Amino acid sequence: MLEKIPHAVGAALSGLKAGLDKTAYRTTFATVPESLGLTSLAFTDGTAMPARVTADGAGASPPLAWTGLPPGTARVVLLCEDAGSPTPSPLVHLIAWNLDPGAALAEGAASQAESGLDLGKNSFLKPGWLPPDPPTGHGPHAYLFQVYALDRALELPEHPGRGALLEAMAGRVLAKGCLVGTYERP
Repeated sequence: MLEKIPHAVGAALSGLKAGLDKTAYRTTFATVPESLGLTSLAFTDGTAMPARVTADGAGASPPLAWTGLPPGTARVVLLCEDAGSPTPSPLVHLIAWNLDPGAALAEGAASQAESGLDLGKNSFLKPGWLPPDPPTGHGPHAYLFQVYALDRALELPEHPGRGALLEAMAGRVLAKGCLVGTYERP
């Protein structure tokens, strides 16, 4: 959808970015110990994500695995935010909550609401993975895939948004970790 924005408009907006300092990782959970590992078979930390996990490809959610969970971890939450979006706050690309600590997500697992996972609403108000779709000419976007270890399962309505998720997580987070993938259109 955003690929239709003219290159000149994307370039003109290139200085407007939500910023890393507005992500949940750096605001709401800034003081949580950063001891979890988060990896993907599709890309490594700080590198470009392949087109297949974006709106320019199949749009499948990337495979993700976490390590280093502390004792007492009951559930895991994944949150992906786009710190490079030309919006006041980062765009939400994924909310997956009450994940089994011993599990991992296969490629495409979070792409649809019918996945069997507890998925929250992305910034387009739909449950599941919102494939990266930055404006042409806007420059690189940093997608922060955040993992949180929780001391108990969360009780949330079906498909919560970011605000409800963060509120429910307050005081429940034992540790966190982050994986950054980048993506841009020329």
